[in-house]
Amino acid sequence: MQFQRDHLETLLTVVDEGTFDAAAARLGVTPSAVSQRVKAMEQAAGRVLVRRTTPVRPTADGEVLVRHARQARLLEQETARALEPAGEGRVPSIPVAVNADSLATWFLGALGEVLDEVTVVFDLYREDQDRTSDLLRSGTVMAAVTADSVPVQGCSSVRLGTMRYHAVASPSFVGRFLGGRAGTAGLDGVPLVDFDRQDGLQQTFLKTALGHAPRSPRHYVPTSEDFARAVRAGFGWGMLPQQQCLADLAAGRLVELAPRRPADVELHWQRWKLASPLLDRLTAAVRAVAGRELL
Repeated sequence: MQFQRDHLETLLTVVDEGTFDAAAARLGVTPSAVSQRVKAMEQAAGRVLVRRTTPVRPTADGEVLVRHARQARLLEQETARALEPAGEGRVPSIPVAVNADSLATWFLGALGEVLDEVTVVFDLYREDQDRTSDLLRSGTVMAAVTADSVPVQGCSSVRLGTMRYHAVASPSFVGRFLGGRAGTAGLDGVPLVDFDRQDGLQQTFLKTALGHAPRSPRHYVPTSEDFARAVRAGFGWGMLPQQQCLADLAAGRLVELAPRRPADVELHWQRWKLASPLLDRLTAAVRAVAGRELL
């Protein structure tokens, strides 16, 4: 099958923008023209490529073409940058998926190293490390920090290291809810802090420590830095990356509840197998910074 370049770009824009009208505005054409291009691609492919929902979602076949379109866009941008004088032409954009705790602690340092050398913009998708590989699979992103070591089809995977979490609480929380004694025995039924409703880190820790599912009231604080602030403020206990809690533990602002029982999350870097100098440079920076920051 052969598809016109503007049709591929239209499909990609529809998926990125979420609606045909928004894609039309982005491309500077009418919604009817966008619809006609997508229909022409579907007729050429002999299958439905997008679900006409809000937002628009690619089908499994559509994901294949979205991925191809995103690869073609990056290669065209890199080629244009190589042929044109420095500072001219379109700035390449790389969509990347990363978990919130990595984003808050070490990942931006890796992106900064890339930006010190090349002109590029990053489109970051924040997602749990157990689900970032889904964004690779769908063609939404080109690379991801993920807990999944098995490469997504068409991707390579390398181990980055281990992010270590500690069960911690504020001294005031320990005094109020745990009788002034740090430990895990009294955690069942006392408030905890979860990132969101998909966050299973605290529950997994409690199941291991107590031998059954927890029965605790939960605060939901869906940003990494505010999650840490909530724990420090005594909202509840929670699992914090050691980059966010070691200084507070040393200063007595936090208390470790299970010093001999940290929770380790192994992280991997998956990226498309694409001959791209930008992806190569990004991969090198991510691996270097992770090597310094992770266990």
